[in-house]
Amino acid sequence: MTDREEDRLPFTEHLSELRDRLIRCFIAVFVGFIVAYFFKERLFDILNAPLVKVMGSETKMIFTGLPEAFFTYMKLSFLAGIVLATPVLFYEFWMFISPGLYRDEKKFLIPAIFLSLFFFIAGSSFGYFVVFPYGFEFLLSFASENIQSMPSMKEYLSFSSKMLLAFGFVFELPLVLTLMARMGLVTVEFLKKNRKYAVLIIFIVAAIITPGPDVISQVMMAVPLMFLYELSILGAKLFGKRHDTKDGEQEEEQGNEEQENIDK
Repeated sequence: MTDREEDRLPFTEHLSELRDRLIRCFIAVFVGFIVAYFFKERLFDILNAPLVKVMGSETKMIFTGLPEAFFTYMKLSFLAGIVLATPVLFYEFWMFISPGLYRDEKKFLIPAIFLSLFFFIAGSSFGYFVVFPYGFEFLLSFASENIQSMPSMKEYLSFSSKMLLAFGFVFELPLVLTLMARMGLVTVEFLKKNRKYAVLIIFIVAAIITPGPDVISQVMMAVPLMFLYELSILGAKLFGKRHDTKDGEQEEEQGNEEQENIDK
């Protein structure tokens, strides 16, 4: 009996466990939301810093609807609450799926969780510190004497949060491809052979994600993605599935079975 079969639970118990873990996740997010709400103005100032740096310190945000500022702070606090609750969310996720994994699979999951968090933070930081200033400068260049930029709180929060999430998820590329290689879905040879198509897709994705259609922003997004693709090839080479080893083990097992049949 394998370790996976030993930990097998009835379907109803899985549902009960899932419910309990989801409740704990919701509680963690709620607590994070309450904590973040007390610092909502400071959090918005941090999020707004790249735009203020481009527009000038005297620039002020506006809100066109009476409840817009309140709901913007509520949404920002909720997003910050999710970020604060991330350790609990990852822990509950790990504890829920760990009984369904083999022993050799479990040892890769915890590093994968920490690496996914690292790459997500790296991508969001790259978008915040590098892409935002150049992107905002390009978008604000359309202002003139007759056209004045007056960004609202709601629109800026929606735009900036989507951008940070997009950069965070895009930077998960090395981890995703390495895990796919570990599962045998892709190989190092496949990634190297299709490098030119990957570069084309990277520039298309960069053109879609970057805030403006200017070449500078696209290159700033595409170059790190190309580096991450090469990092994915290295990860697949180091941690990918060893087909030759597996085939050799199968041949050895078949040879042992044949030898046992001959002895009989």
